[in-house]
Amino acid sequence: MFKSFRLSALIASLALAATLQSGGAYAQQPVKVSRAVAEPWIMQLQPRALPGRSAGRARGYVMRPAPSRRALPVPTRRAAPRQPDRLYERQTALAVPAQRSSIAAASVPPAKRAMDPRYLPQIVDYPGSQAPGTIEINTSNRFLYLVMSGGKAKRYGVGVSKPGFEWSGTHKISRKKEWPEWRPPAEMIARERKKGRELPVWMAGGPSNPLGARALYLGSTLYRIHGTNAPWTIGQNVSSGCIRMRNEDVVDLYTKVGVGTKVVVR
Repeated sequence: MFKSFRLSALIASLALAATLQSGGAYAQQPVKVSRAVAEPWIMQLQPRALPGRSAGRARGYVMRPAPSRRALPVPTRRAAPRQPDRLYERQTALAVPAQRSSIAAASVPPAKRAMDPRYLPQIVDYPGSQAPGTIEINTSNRFLYLVMSGGKAKRYGVGVSKPGFEWSGTHKISRKKEWPEWRPPAEMIARERKKGRELPVWMAGGPSNPLGARALYLGSTLYRIHGTNAPWTIGQNVSSGCIRMRNEDVVDLYTKVGVGTKVVVR
């Protein structure tokens, strides 16, 4: 049976070959290939698309565009947050090591802590005859005038010499110092010791220092225009010859005058 089957297949093949060679019906028929086999080859050839249609759609094959990538935002550098100034620095524009004040405001009666508003800085008509840029100190009314042009002056309240320590004269600013150290003269140390108060031989600059935030030295004398750690004493006769100002006021004056400025004390 197997041999007869092989013989039948051989006869059928010979008949088909003869038909093709003789131009039979099969000679004109196109060879059909399945879509699954043809599509990969068609896509590689990339034929020109028909008008109004894509190449893939012309063959019945839909080409889907690749998903677009969303652009990431360009990172920006943020400025570092500004650190808030300490209240003391913001109000006085000063930066010093924190120290404990040697004169506690709480121990001073409220009546003495209050300062008369007339001793606050203000622009006034200048009553004197000094040239603009001169500092004139009137110890009688306890005012310091920084003479301006146009008959004006900036007036500051000051603390002046207590009885027995008054003086007057004309000098020039010989030196300027921020947060000056304090070296009490020997006679002051001896004088205060008799009163039962022991003064230090030397004290570093800072809020507890009696010379305050700034000092303007007058000539070769021991006198200075300086700040104070006891602002409630402004407008009074309290010093041993120096001219006291509030720290805020002496800082302001310090920025407006230089070494060589004429100072008249009367």
